[in-house]
Amino acid sequence: MASAPLVRGFGAAAAFAYRKGLCISVERFLADAARLAAALPDRSYLLNLCTDRYHFAVGFAAALLRRQVTLLPPNEIPDLIERLVSQYPGLHCLSDRSTGIGSLETMVFPELDDPGPVAPPIPDVPETQIAAIVFTSGSTGDPVPYRKTWGSLVRVAAAEIEILRLRARPGMALIGTVPPQHVFGLEASVLVPMQGGLAVHARRPFYPADIRAELTALPRPRALVTTPVHLRALLAEQDELPPADFLLCATAPLSPQLAAQAEARFGAPLHEIYGCTESGGIASRRTVESNEWRAMKRVALRTDGTGTWVKGGHVEADVLLADVIELRGRGRFLLHGRTADLVNIAGKRTSLAHLNYHLNSIPGVRDGTFVVPDQGSEAVTRLSAYVVAPGLTRASLLAALRQRIDAAFLPRPLHFVEALPRNETGKLPRRALEEFESGLAGRAR
Repeated sequence: MASAPLVRGFGAAAAFAYRKGLCISVERFLADAARLAAALPDRSYLLNLCTDRYHFAVGFAAALLRRQVTLLPPNEIPDLIERLVSQYPGLHCLSDRSTGIGSLETMVFPELDDPGPVAPPIPDVPETQIAAIVFTSGSTGDPVPYRKTWGSLVRVAAAEIEILRLRARPGMALIGTVPPQHVFGLEASVLVPMQGGLAVHARRPFYPADIRAELTALPRPRALVTTPVHLRALLAEQDELPPADFLLCATAPLSPQLAAQAEARFGAPLHEIYGCTESGGIASRRTVESNEWRAMKRVALRTDGTGTWVKGGHVEADVLLADVIELRGRGRFLLHGRTADLVNIAGKRTSLAHLNYHLNSIPGVRDGTFVVPDQGSEAVTRLSAYVVAPGLTRASLLAALRQRIDAAFLPRPLHFVEALPRNETGKLPRRALEEFESGLAGRAR
């Protein structure tokens, strides 16, 4: 049976993580994983809710060593957790917070003393072993589970390392604003370091001031793994940004203008990853150089009457992508928005992604989204929009939109709000948006 090492690409005493101002060696990580594995109760499934990225990585590795499957739901809503308890017998939880979660058996991440100068062997894990069950974000409905083998996770990390040329940046420290429970966070901020000899940053800063401070404290080379929402918030402030060596962004396509601004402010190249929960990352682009995406090694895309499918490399089965994709040949393609986001008004077609792109490209707009109102079975005749733009007026914003989109798609009404109900990865889950709209409507009565 084929197997793959838990970590690779590290030299002796190489940095695996930075936590609370200290450097943690790869040997210490392996020792901590082995000791936590021995302490885990004998169960089938582990819900890893550790917010400290180093704790998460140790817990993930320990579960692999005990052949326990790690569950990674999109949130910690009690109703979802209780459903997981009933659907996955033998589920227990690992957390670095003392609060319990309903009826779920929870183990608080233990204090692991320094084992001293040890050099534990690097364990191998069978490639066919189910390593994780990841869940969709719920942005288009209820979260859906997908199983990931250790082999597929190792291959997606290797594919991302290759397409991003991270072998040329040995020892680079990665700070992430996206949680490790999200597929992009798992791949880019945990698996890529584990399989690429890079270093994990333990904290997950959220506010711009915290991101700047944490990035400044890291040694170089250093990278920021983030989302468009976090990046836009960082760039909206005038404070000087610390220099970085690499920027990686995902969860929604960036505009070339925002990417160029980020590269200029950080002094580093910015690359994007495209993918989905079902497939993991499958393509990348440097946004300031091209609007085309380039597929990762051994990943192949094809189209038929249903849509665009992807398979190959780390994608072990055919996956139907939820986006409208234009294949350009030689593994390159363009994105034209999500299939479910296509809108037809008065015979004119566009996508919500296209409209959101232009809305968020307007100077002064901090965040915004178009919404298709519930009009029953009738055809869509108008759109609404919610925008965070404290320095703009309704008239100036609509005038700017008229320069960018067809008048048929201008939002009626246009709502100015203080913030949108985005989740930790910057997405707008459908249920959260519906509750947000209901709350605004209730206050307007």
